Amino acid sequence: MKVLVIGKGGREHALAWKINQSPLVDKVFVAPGNPGIEEFGVNVNIKDSDVEGLVDFALKENIDLTVVGPETTLALGVADAFEAKGLKIFGPKKDVARLESSKDFAKHIMEKYNVPTGAYKTFDNKAEALEYVNKKGAPIVIKEDGLKAGKGVTVALKIEEAYEALDIAFDIPNNRVVIEDYLDGFEFSLIALAHNDKVIPLEVGQDHKRVFDGDLGPNTGGMGVYSPVKRVTKDIIEASVNEIIRPTLKGLVKEGLPFTGFIFAGIMDTKEGVKTIEFNARFGDPEAESILPRMESDLVELILDIMNDKETPVKWKDTTTCGVVMASEGYPASSTVGAEITIPEGIESQIFHMGTKLEDGKLLTNGGRVLIVVGEGKDLKEAKAKAYADIEKIKCDKLFYRKDIGAKDLID
Repeated sequence: MKVLVIGKGGREHALAWKINQSPLVDKVFVAPGNPGIEEFGVNVNIKDSDVEGLVDFALKENIDLTVVGPETTLALGVADAFEAKGLKIFGPKKDVARLESSKDFAKHIMEKYNVPTGAYKTFDNKAEALEYVNKKGAPIVIKEDGLKAGKGVTVALKIEEAYEALDIAFDIPNNRVVIEDYLDGFEFSLIALAHNDKVIPLEVGQDHKRVFDGDLGPNTGGMGVYSPVKRVTKDIIEASVNEIIRPTLKGLVKEGLPFTGFIFAGIMDTKEGVKTIEFNARFGDPEAESILPRMESDLVELILDIMNDKETPVKWKDTTTCGVVMASEGYPASSTVGAEITIPEGIESQIFHMGTKLEDGKLLTNGGRVLIVVGEGKDLKEAKAKAYADIEKIKCDKLFYRKDIGAKDLID
């Protein structure tokens, strides 16, 4: 088989790395890819936003399966375009990808099909939004409606923070805002392979969204993740699949919007049970980088099985991973491009490139999140120690990282 992975970040690096291990696969292409992928795959100089170019390449190379990484590519309708040409693609069509690209659409589906989530209301008028916030009080959650690359969400613990978030949101022309009840509990990420109403759940990871230690500072695309999460039991996973993911997929089928691809549920385990924070229509990033190294099963085989409506159990290694993101100076407000990175030989952890480029033989920063270093061990303590030991060996004076990834799970 020839497989094409669309995207350029750490998620796509991890997907391509795992797909390349399949005995079913002869060659892996990644468009546009990144320097880390060159060790085992072929980078293709086509932007992930160039849907026509991606289709043409897949037809020319007789690609057997395409796996989509970025949500922005899905929102452009890449799955629609591929399917129109008879190309097999693992990713939802444009209208279905609204589960992520429109928070209002996602909440509407959840409300209609009794999927547990926080109560909400959507606004396109700042004055009405302010009135609602004043009525509800804090804590409260403000979410800009569209794709925001993991940002655009404010968990306002104080009313003043809600005001500030609304000011920022409504400074953007034609922006809409979803305001929802604050959910209190333990947050985790559950990702599954899905097709129509069939589900293959993966083991969970726990992301760290805030930029600084102690969950301080603004939200980011994710500063690190560990897997599995000992506080998330099999019963909690089963409840999440049966009460959240399956009803959502069945609801989408009833709406004439069947889902195919990775479905990502951000879930809060509350005193009242599991509740949905958000949905994404693709594999999480950085969740992919910590979950896939633990997978013993053949990912390509799993994808082909679910696309044939077969729910195949996933085999996992009895290990723990801890992935720590190295981000560039100024992230998430800005990023530093062009700073040299030196990665020495002999690093034990798996390194996935999130935002790098090669120039004149030098590896340089090229984005907000630059690398993720994934340590693997018999438990979280060992995995974390390996990741941080290897991070110390990587040289770049423009990178920073959180020092407390996984700390919450180590307390108990």
